[in-house]
Amino acid sequence: MNNEKTFGFIGAGNMGGALCKAVSKSCKKLLIADHFTEKAEALAEKTGGQASDNKTVAQNSDYIFLGVKPQMMSDMLAGIKDDLRAREKDVVLITMAAGLSIDTIRKMAGGEYKVIRIMPNTPVEVGEGEILYTKGDNVSDDELCVFLDNMKFAGKLTPIPESLMDAGCSVSGCGPAFVYMFIRGLAEGGKACGIDEETAINMAAQTVLGSAKLLMESKENPSVLIDKVCSPGGSTIEGVKSLDNDNVEDVIVEAVKAAYQRNLELGKA
Repeated sequence: MNNEKTFGFIGAGNMGGALCKAVSKSCKKLLIADHFTEKAEALAEKTGGQASDNKTVAQNSDYIFLGVKPQMMSDMLAGIKDDLRAREKDVVLITMAAGLSIDTIRKMAGGEYKVIRIMPNTPVEVGEGEILYTKGDNVSDDELCVFLDNMKFAGKLTPIPESLMDAGCSVSGCGPAFVYMFIRGLAEGGKACGIDEETAINMAAQTVLGSAKLLMESKENPSVLIDKVCSPGGSTIEGVKSLDNDNVEDVIVEAVKAAYQRNLELGKA
C-alpha cells in the first residue's frame, strides 16, 4: 500500500515545501529536514509530517526528495553517503536539481542508487504544476507507480527522456516567470488605458488561465486560435501586428534558449 511508504524531504524551501504539501494529501508518513530547523518544523506542522534531520531522513525514508540547489547537492549528499550505504532496504532518490543528471546524482551519492529525476514548476503550489520526470533503469515499475500516485495532487506528470530534461525545464520550469512577465505587461497596458491595477492584474491572469485551458481542451494549434481571435480590420489584429513588429515570439524563444544554456552550464559545474 502506498500509505505504508515513508517519504523524506531534504530541503523545505519553496519547491520542496510545495511538493511536500502535495504528497501529504495521499501520504502521512513524512520526514522533513532543512538547514533551517524552523522551516522543517513549520512545514511539518502544515503537512502532519515530522521535523527531522538529513541523516534520519536518509536512514528511514523509502523515497527521498533532494530539494537543494544544484550547487549544494554534492556537499549535501556527501553528508549522508554513509547513511545511505548502511541501509538494508532500497531507497529511491528524487532529484529536482537543474542540470544534474541521474548518473551525476549517483556519483555524488556514492552508489548505483535508484533515482527519479523530476523538474516541477511553481504552480505545484496550487496543484496545477507541470512535472517532468524520468527514471533510472533500476527503478522498478512498482516503485515508479508509487511515486506517481503520491504526486498526483501536484499537477500533471509528464514522462520525458533524460536527454530532453534540460530543454523541458527551460520551457515548463522557467516558463512561469516568463508568463508572469506577460501578465504584468497585459496589466500595465490595462492601467495605461485607465483600469486600476488590481482589476487589470485579475483580468490579465484570468485571460491567460482561460486561454491556456481552451488551448489544452481544444487541442488546436496556437496559430489557429490566434486567427480565431483576430477579425480583419479589428482591434486584436492591430495588437498582434505590434507584437510581430517587435518580434515578441523571437524574444521568448531567446529567453528559453538562454535558460537552456544555463541548465547545461549547471550540469558541468
